[in-house]
Amino acid sequence: MSRPGDYNIFMAPNASAEGSGNKSVVLLLGAWLCLAAGVGVAGWLEKANAPLIAFIIWTLTALILLACWKVPLLHRWALTVDLRWLVLLHLTRFVGFYFFLLCSRGELPFAFAAPAGWGDIIVAALAVLLLALSNARNWRMLIIWNTIGLTDILFVVMTALRLGLEDRQSMHALREFPLSLLPTFLVPLIIVSHVLIFFRAARLRSPSPLGTGAL
Repeated sequence: MSRPGDYNIFMAPNASAEGSGNKSVVLLLGAWLCLAAGVGVAGWLEKANAPLIAFIIWTLTALILLACWKVPLLHRWALTVDLRWLVLLHLTRFVGFYFFLLCSRGELPFAFAAPAGWGDIIVAALAVLLLALSNARNWRMLIIWNTIGLTDILFVVMTALRLGLEDRQSMHALREFPLSLLPTFLVPLIIVSHVLIFFRAARLRSPSPLGTGAL
C-alpha cells in the first residue's frame, strides 16, 4: 500500500511538466529506434566482430546515462518518470522465446539461446508479477527484481561476447535485422533503465519520514 509521499518517487508532481518531458523522450526514442532500424536493415553490422558489438552497447549506454545527467530535459525526466514505464520496458525481454526459435533453426547456439532466453523470459514474467502485485511500488520487490534483471542482462552481454570471440559466425543473428536492434537500441536502454531504477530507489532510501515498505 502506497503512502502520501510515495507519489513523488514514482510520478512527477507536475503533470504538465511530466507530459511535456514524456513527449520529448518518446520523440527521441522514436528517432533513435528509426536510426537503429536503418543501420540493421542496411546491414552495416553484419561484418562487425564481437568486441565492436560490445563497444557499441557500452558506448550507447554511457552516452544515455551521461545525457540523463547533463541534459536538463532528460535529467528532469529521469528523476520524475513513472517507474512503471521503466518496468514495462522489460516486457520486451519476452524476446527470449525468439532466441529459442532461432536456436531450433540452427541460427543461434544453444549455449547462448538457453541461458539468455530463459533469463530474459523469467525477468519479463517477474516484471508482469511486479506490476500486477504491487504496481511496481514495493521497495523490496522492485529492488530484488531489478537486481535479477540487471544481472541477467549483463550475463547475456558477456555470453554473447564470449561466444562471438570463440566463433564469430555463431552469433550472426544478433548482427542482422531485427535482432540487430538489441545491441543498437534495446540492450543499452534496458541497462540504463536498471540504473535509473536503482538511482531512484536510492533516493527513496535516503533519510526521510517515509517508511521502508512501499515506494
